[in-house]
Amino acid sequence: MRQATIARKTAETDIDLTLSLDGQGTSAVDTGVGFLDHMLTLFAKHGRFDLSVTCRGDTNVDDHHSVEDVGIALGEAFSAALGDKRGIRRYGDTALPMDEALILTAVDLSGRAYLGYALSVPTEKIGTFDTELVEEFFAAFVRSAACSLHVRQLAGTNAHHIVEGAFKSFARTMRTAVSLDPDAADEIPSTKGVL
Repeated sequence: MRQATIARKTAETDIDLTLSLDGQGTSAVDTGVGFLDHMLTLFAKHGRFDLSVTCRGDTNVDDHHSVEDVGIALGEAFSAALGDKRGIRRYGDTALPMDEALILTAVDLSGRAYLGYALSVPTEKIGTFDTELVEEFFAAFVRSAACSLHVRQLAGTNAHHIVEGAFKSFARTMRTAVSLDPDAADEIPSTKGVL
């Protein structure tokens, strides 16, 4: 049953999001921000998460509220779908090459929010998308999912490859961390007994 549906409505955005952790990588994404749609589609495919997202936001102002609030809703969905986190691996890491770019991500589903963000995107925009919003998305996700996430660029000069590599690496890392550990099926992965 590791799935969740999140409805989030503010004065700036109206979001409906459904996530299944044990999916096939299918997605239906319409956030009103084309580049974010592409990144979330990649995220679902490479993480093998089933993901449905619609967002109606104030993109006539800019994309910031939509990107941030979708990050919040996705983090809330992971948190809800994981429940008490019994039986999960908890940790994940991936080094992912995307042509000349090499991106490292690592996550701990610890219950504590921390983002270590070290991407150096060499342009302010990819198409019409403000690249500074990549960090905003990850920061929003981390806060609402209550996890520690590190996203680090080890190489790369192409903005699109860096950002796409980050989302693909993030997907693979989350897939590992949320996967069930057959050796600890009924255990909380912490000496504290709670995450």
